[in-house]
Amino acid sequence: MNNLLESDGELYLVKGYYSANDAQQLFNTLLQSLAWKEEKIFLYGRWVKVPRLMCWYGDKEASYQYSGVDHQPLPWIEPLLCLKQKIELQYQCSFNSVMANLYRNGADSMGCHADDEKELGKNPFIASLSFGEERLLKFRHYQNKQIVNVMLAHGDLLLMAGETQHHWRHELPKTKKNKTERINLTFRKIITQTAW
Repeated sequence: MNNLLESDGELYLVKGYYSANDAQQLFNTLLQSLAWKEEKIFLYGRWVKVPRLMCWYGDKEASYQYSGVDHQPLPWIEPLLCLKQKIELQYQCSFNSVMANLYRNGADSMGCHADDEKELGKNPFIASLSFGEERLLKFRHYQNKQIVNVMLAHGDLLLMAGETQHHWRHELPKTKKNKTERINLTFRKIITQTAW
């Protein structure tokens, strides 16, 4: 696999990790079976609606806090466990949670951020699966302002590793293009508070 970042991190894109048919079946299953909800986060001194639907699944101890919201994981369901175990086996890694995001149209988005919360550890390994509509994920380097654009399509897998979260922020920007639904799953390893 080729590292998409020239320096300061590791970013790998696996195109078609799931075939079009398998990806469509998984998209349909996840759309129907996950407990999607609209959330609010505390941003710039006020509570605002998150511009997408979300849910959090994982082991009982894998709680996660960001932007003033404490996420207690829902118990794993079989489709998510199967996806998790395939990636763990193939890439020799371990996850105890997954954040699911449903982007309903081009107006739904993810703001610029780094996954650098202390619960994720120093150099987190994060696996991101995409199902549904193709969307742009934009990476920006903190210091040199370099931009790396990654188009994520139906069935693609993106792996973030090494020092990526220290040096790069990423976002899924809004678009005026006519976009249909996209599901994104980011598998993570939450480190329990006693291990900090």
